[in-house]
Amino acid sequence: MNTLSNVWGLLKRSATYLFVGVFTLSVVLPLLWMTLTSFKSSSEIFASPWGLPSSPHLENFSNAWKAAGIAHYFANSLIVTVATLIILLPIGAMAAYIFARYPFPGSKYLFGTFLGGMMFPQFLVIVPLFALMSNTHLIDTKTGLTIVYVAYSLPFTIFVLTGFFQTLPKDLDEAAMIDGCSHSRTFWQVMLPLARPGMIVVGIFNGIGLWNEYSLALVLANSEQNKTLPLGIANLAMVMHYSGDWGALFAGLVIVMVPVLVVYWIFREKIHETMLAGAIKG
Repeated sequence: MNTLSNVWGLLKRSATYLFVGVFTLSVVLPLLWMTLTSFKSSSEIFASPWGLPSSPHLENFSNAWKAAGIAHYFANSLIVTVATLIILLPIGAMAAYIFARYPFPGSKYLFGTFLGGMMFPQFLVIVPLFALMSNTHLIDTKTGLTIVYVAYSLPFTIFVLTGFFQTLPKDLDEAAMIDGCSHSRTFWQVMLPLARPGMIVVGIFNGIGLWNEYSLALVLANSEQNKTLPLGIANLAMVMHYSGDWGALFAGLVIVMVPVLVVYWIFREKIHETMLAGAIKG
């Protein structure tokens, strides 16, 4: 029995390692191939798609950044994403704290409404949303796009942070109230700093989603002045398809990918700690 148990355990571990290895390769290899291809010329891409670049063509990045206008689209995405997070995180944290600490009549139904917003398809509201933004003169503006992004990101933010605030000991805010803190001071000076890991994780996931968001930006920001990076990459793909500068296209894709990887690498320990703490407390 011990032998069979050991063999079965070895098979399970081997299958797990094999699955993890295959999944890792399926993620890493396309990223590596795209990065190497961004340093090739267009003729070299077609002549040797899987080979190493003979010499790095750094002009691909300058062509994508300046000539194709990626710098402008990059700045737009950065402005909209940062503005959305600055507005979203405090509002989401305050709402989540109320749901977690101060339930009131109808709070469960209101919380359920926010959860329903996570499952509501975007395409069902595109037409009325476009009409609403047009009537309020916010169509094709960074301000209007930011407001819509805040509204669409709020359900996920409240859902995650409510669970995080519920895991914090109630003795902490009670002790702060006994020491003379008001409700607002307890939240801002005691509870919110303790929720910083959850805020970081929510900010990263929301930031990645906003950075890559395409459909809402396509409808609500249709001028070159306000287009975001995903729209710029789509435009770059179309332009480079006709001009034949495929190296610049792959360089543009790398430019989009690098900020996400850098942010994740900087906060990777916080993300892992928060996920592990949630799993243990759950």
